[in-house]
Amino acid sequence: MVINKICCIGAGYVGGPTCSVIALKCPKIRVTVVDKSTERIAQWNSEKLPIYEPGLDDVVKECRGRNLFFSTDIETAIKEADLIFISVNTPTKTFGNGKGRAADLKYVESAARMIADMATGDKIVVEKSTVPVRAAESILNILRANKKPGVSYQILSNPEFLAEGTAIDDLINADRVLIGGEDSPEGQAAIEKLCWVYEHWISRRNIITTNTWSSELSKLAANAFLAQRISSINSLSAVCEATGADISEVARAVGLDSRIGPKFLQASVGFGGSCFQKDILNLVYICECLNLPEVAAYWQQVIDMNEYQKSRFSAKVIESLFNTVTDKKITILGFAFKKNTGDTRESPAIHVSTTLLDEGAKLHIYDPKVEPSQILEDLTHPSVTEEPEKVKKSIEIHSDAYTATKGTHAIVLCTEWDEFVTLDYQRIYNGMMKPAYIFDGRKILDHEALMKIGFQVQTIGAGRLSYGRSWLHPSLATLLLQCNKVH
Repeated sequence: MVINKICCIGAGYVGGPTCSVIALKCPKIRVTVVDKSTERIAQWNSEKLPIYEPGLDDVVKECRGRNLFFSTDIETAIKEADLIFISVNTPTKTFGNGKGRAADLKYVESAARMIADMATGDKIVVEKSTVPVRAAESILNILRANKKPGVSYQILSNPEFLAEGTAIDDLINADRVLIGGEDSPEGQAAIEKLCWVYEHWISRRNIITTNTWSSELSKLAANAFLAQRISSINSLSAVCEATGADISEVARAVGLDSRIGPKFLQASVGFGGSCFQKDILNLVYICECLNLPEVAAYWQQVIDMNEYQKSRFSAKVIESLFNTVTDKKITILGFAFKKNTGDTRESPAIHVSTTLLDEGAKLHIYDPKVEPSQILEDLTHPSVTEEPEKVKKSIEIHSDAYTATKGTHAIVLCTEWDEFVTLDYQRIYNGMMKPAYIFDGRKILDHEALMKIGFQVQTIGAGRLSYGRSWLHPSLATLLLQCNKVH
């Protein structure tokens, strides 16, 4: 055995699923996930896990108690481990130098200091959290400055490339594993040991080894490129609405180009989640610190376009409802930032809901996986509102879509849950106020069928006026009439 015991500090969206799959694929390795939160560890040891991820329950149930353990005994886990993953949160700083852009590494530093304080033997420490370039150097400085006699450390970068909603499949069928380390005999030996763990189920040709800094930057770059594609297609959706083009048709035509491909070309209300915005802001900050203002401005525009898309969609809802939503009941279908997860971090639904609440709307909210307490927390957070009690009185959280839509003026679809495609919309229409509106922020519904039922339908990347079989924005319709008069 090259590695006998693994410890993971941080029982969140990265550490939990990653170590569960490692335990599944490496049955002879003892894997212990530790966290300071007794509540979170208790959830990992219960029948209801703290996060929802398709396939995760089955993996945990198979391995838990055999070679997978969840514990608050951080000291024992660190002392016994040959290899330690740091999988703690790295949120964007909310104050001080780099506020709103730089990654806050206080949890990473705390984990490094715990390792230095508790370790009694040689350790391979692997940064799994998304961190700025050269963060491994900071970890190493802390460990070496506080190390005990006879203890040595090797620091590796092993960023995760998981998508929430498909994390288990992404781990089991990874298209690549990236490991960065020092270009020294000791560093290369540490890399080989981590490679050995992954080679239990990942082909060696899919394991990429680099220097530490390239590995750290690759994670930020991957998320920046993906978010850039979403912002690019969303920018064109605004053009489509103004010209009569259909963004779905444009995306299909563009995606058939083998140089581009079809992935991440689905126009929507905007991207969310814990990674895209945070990592791009981090990249912007790094570029500014490196005196690369043009590069920083380039990537900042990806964020700006995403904010514009959410604001534009919210404005469309208000405009279509006769420019006022005061005291109108509006259904929010979906609150998670994407389907197949209960995660609401940076969810577009928060932005849309907050805008409508600020305009005086009464919201009926339904999401199949987000806990009601999480929805309330998101919409009453001090960064969102100064009147939390007023917000609470304007929100009703429902356990199904039918009660959520009954008696409401409009439906705003914010998350692409499969369930929403198969709802009985005739039943929903019958129970709504008329005219009944649907705003499809994810372009997943059958709009023609909805219009036949009687719904007024609005979506991303399509105009509003019928012109033959096309949809034209009023400004383009006016322009065409003017051109016809000239000729």
